[in-house]
Amino acid sequence: MTVALLFAVAFNALAAELEVAKKGLNFGPLPAVGYSSDLGWHYGALSDIYWYGDGSTYPEYVWKGNVEISRYSKGNTVLHSFFDSKYLVPGLRLSAAISWFGNKTTNFYGFNGASSYYVPEMDRITDAGQGLFLMRRDIFRIQTCVQGQFGDSNWGWAGGLTYWNIKTGHAENKGLSGDATDYSLYDIYLNHDIIPAAEANGGQHLEIKAGVVYDTRDHENNPSRGTNLEAYVFGSPDIISKHGNDYLKMAVHFKQFFTLVPGRLVFGGHLAYQGLLAGNAPYYMLQTIQCINMKQINTEGLGSTCTLRGTINNRLQGNSYAWMNTELRWSFAKFFWLNQNWTLATNPFFDMGMIVAPYRMEQMKTLATDITPVAVLEDATVLTARDLYTQQAEKLHMSAGIGLHVIMNQNFNINFEFGKCFDINDGAGLGINIGLNYIF
Repeated sequence: MTVALLFAVAFNALAAELEVAKKGLNFGPLPAVGYSSDLGWHYGALSDIYWYGDGSTYPEYVWKGNVEISRYSKGNTVLHSFFDSKYLVPGLRLSAAISWFGNKTTNFYGFNGASSYYVPEMDRITDAGQGLFLMRRDIFRIQTCVQGQFGDSNWGWAGGLTYWNIKTGHAENKGLSGDATDYSLYDIYLNHDIIPAAEANGGQHLEIKAGVVYDTRDHENNPSRGTNLEAYVFGSPDIISKHGNDYLKMAVHFKQFFTLVPGRLVFGGHLAYQGLLAGNAPYYMLQTIQCINMKQINTEGLGSTCTLRGTINNRLQGNSYAWMNTELRWSFAKFFWLNQNWTLATNPFFDMGMIVAPYRMEQMKTLATDITPVAVLEDATVLTARDLYTQQAEKLHMSAGIGLHVIMNQNFNINFEFGKCFDINDGAGLGINIGLNYIF
């Protein structure tokens, strides 16, 4: 028996001895102090609340609640509450969330990935203006989901409703930009009818989703082995805003976990696809990624925290897109402290994805003849509207990085992740995120 194997056996025995089944109520309160490359400094308060009952379900909770009240330094506000339980109603899993995201300066980089030109020096607020890639987007969302099993098998079903009220428009961070008439990519798309006037200010949608779930993971939030498959359709009849935006989409998520060193090292992989089946989805719904079980309070993409870590937020938008996340999760320390079970883990990762079906490409082509100046770059180059449509074919977008996770009772997970994309057109700097949970 090698020294490494002896060490692994000793480590596992010690970790098993230290792991204590939790009972009753457990809190994970935190100041919401963090940083996101896309949103700025984060401040406020949040808390995960767990009820473990008599401890017989541990490490699963009987129910979980989450509350967050916070702001970001770039002007965004988060008000969020969430509830989830497999045991409140026998045989059913119930989850619900109500959220408000006030985004005075959210990012908008255009459609179809490589077809939209990215200019790093215009992706910031300056004394001369608000930035070419900024707009306003406020989101009010009520989300519900119900899940059940097919007998005693690992297969189950899921269904739910989500109400969206999204308001979009020109960026309104007056404290930084001053001039509310600054020209942005959002304005250019409006002028060329790439964003129709009916969609310019957002809209309201009631989304319905239904699908199947297959799950053999040993633990949902911190698995060491098993498979998870989610396949579902979701869509919205345009019965509220009535802008001609009926749509039906399909999503597939496949997650696989392998134990490489028991108790210490796990490989995790995630393959995902989301695409339009029928209809005409409005532009402001392209970035929303529907999910069965929420890992992040606002799951968006393609790009940044939830999908391609290290790329800029929502860099890639199209009718359909696919992506992959892979990572090694190394639990390098386990201990019992303050009456809680703790794990310290790191996760080197590699992500990639691309648009597989474009969005309003014919309308984008109208930019090819527009020589209206939109900005003067630092080297005195005059940027025109025509330059913002590259006419390039879409390509694979890739990023890599590493994270540090502080995990309490295998459920409450504080992450610090740092990623870098391979192409400067997907983001020039280091992507930094401080948040909760593994992304899959």
